[in-house]
Amino acid sequence: MVQKAKILLVDDRPENLLALEAILSALDQTLVRASSGEEALKALLTDDFAVILLDVQMPGMDGFETAAHIKRRERTRDIPIIFLTAINHGPHHTFRGYAAGAVDYISKPFDPWVLRAKVSVFVELYMKNCQLREQAALLRLQLEGGGHGAGEANKEPAGLLAELSARLAAVEEQAEALSKQLDDESADAAAVATAAHLERKLTGLRRALDALEPGAGAGSPTLPSQS
Repeated sequence: MVQKAKILLVDDRPENLLALEAILSALDQTLVRASSGEEALKALLTDDFAVILLDVQMPGMDGFETAAHIKRRERTRDIPIIFLTAINHGPHHTFRGYAAGAVDYISKPFDPWVLRAKVSVFVELYMKNCQLREQAALLRLQLEGGGHGAGEANKEPAGLLAELSARLAAVEEQAEALSKQLDDESADAAAVATAAHLERKLTGLRRALDALEPGAGAGSPTLPSQS
């Protein structure tokens, strides 16, 4: 069973959170509510999220301040943030949102279909990164020669390599399809850059796998960074 991605919804108004849940329920992911910036930061301490939808105007810690805290933490700095705001003070206000680390800035009322489409892109990228980390973990297990317990670690090296290669090929195919989709839809620059970063990591992992094939030459391949 594929684990669902978590999406953090941050808004001080319950009716807005309910509306967001109704819009995003079709994505069939795990939606987590937070009614304040402080509550959002607490949720981010323990859970991993694919994307954060963050209201700008909140009492106490507003969206900009919340985003600043998120970007200062090493654990959460790379989580995409989409700002939602009911006010529009012109380009300066929008620039402040991007300067705070947002990947997008959407004014209310917004088109539900557009918001759902934008969120779905970041959910897909998150899932591909999770798959890539799993493949890298299996490859690292093979390289280190450790783990003689149950599961993949008990398989013969050739069989494990074949399975890793097949799994990686599936992720590569999905990543390529996602990149083409982003190109066709003229997606946000941040989403395109994230997809390109994912493809680079996939390329590095494929090279490491190829280097393990019999006759590929001596030396230990270097695994791609998971940052």
